[in-house]
Order: sequence, then structure tokens, then C-alpha cells
Amino acid sequence: MHSYSPRDGHRLAHDPLNSIVAPRPIGWVSTVAEDGTRNLAPYSFFNLFNYRPPIVGFSSTGHKDSVSNAEATGEFVWNLATRSLAGPMNETSASVGPEVDEFALAGLTPEASALVRPPRVAQSPVAFECRVTRIQELTDVQERGVGAWLVLGEVVQVHLEESLLVDGVFDTLAADPLLRGGGPADYFTISAGSRLRMTRPDAR
Repeated sequence: MHSYSPRDGHRLAHDPLNSIVAPRPIGWVSTVAEDGTRNLAPYSFFNLFNYRPPIVGFSSTGHKDSVSNAEATGEFVWNLATRSLAGPMNETSASVGPEVDEFALAGLTPEASALVRPPRVAQSPVAFECRVTRIQELTDVQERGVGAWLVLGEVVQVHLEESLLVDGVFDTLAADPLLRGGGPADYFTISAGSRLRMTRPDAR
């Protein structure tokens, strides 16, 4: 076994943590600044945390524009990153100034949301409009800030492409979600051959 204490370093060519906790859904988050400037950025530390009410969240290494905008306006939109949107999604990961509109940078169309100010990505088949419930800097065991901010938001409106609904069930495979893997450049998709079905014991 290769064992190590993270505080002492992993002694490998690349930190294995994000290769192990993988693949991960991508938090493709759109926000607006107080002056109306649009922002769109992908976060690989993203997930769903609660059913009722639905709460999603992303973590940002550094207090970036998405965090600042969500903090200032109390709103953000999550957009599903799909295989067909891999190129534009990657373009929105560029380190640019807060005055840059990543929708324009990546050639994406902003579509007005129903309940929040940030637009959704028109080309994305799924979007969650969210209102911020908590923003908190993460800490280590000594309660020292680590320079990463967790943003949680309640989903207040959901948009689903109707072609992805089969007999009332969302077809994850047909949506073709893009998932983040490990290493500096690895992404994954899912296939029918990788599907495994199991019923929970209490649901049998």
C-alpha cells in the first residue's frame, strides 16, 4: 500500500484524491455581478445534498467570481454539462477578469431564468435555478480557513428538456452528462454497458 499523510505530501506525480473520488458531476454555474455582468464557470467539486427542499452546492478553491456574485446577489444557476458541450464548458474555465462574459467567450446563448437573475445556458438540456442558503469558508481540523468556499443553494425552479423524460423518468444515459475524472485533463461519459441496476433492500 502507498500510504501517506496529506499534510506531508503524496510523493506522487499528481495528487490522487480527485482521481479516486471520480467521476464527479460538474457544477457549471452561472451568476451575475451586481452590475449585471454575466459569469459562467465549471466546478468539479459539486453535488446534490438534499431532496426536500432540493439543495445543491459547489466548492470553489479561492474566492472567485462565482462566489462573489452568489454572495452579492444570493442567486446562481446550475447547468448540466454534456458531452456535446465539453468544448464550450472547457472554454469557460479560463482564468479571465470579472469583466469578461464567459457566455460570449464560449459562444453560448444566455437564456432568461424564471425566478432568478442569472441566465441559464440555452444549449444545456437541464438547469436548476438556485437561491443561496449558505456560503462558508471550509476549515481544517484546527478551524483555520483553507481558502475554499462552499456555496449551497436551494433549487427553486427546474428546467428539463422533455425528450429526456421517458414515462415520467429522467433518462440519465440519454442526457449524456460529462463527468470530471482525475489527472489534469480526464473526463468521462456513461454508457448503457456500464449500467448496473440494484434495488434497495427496503424497497423490495
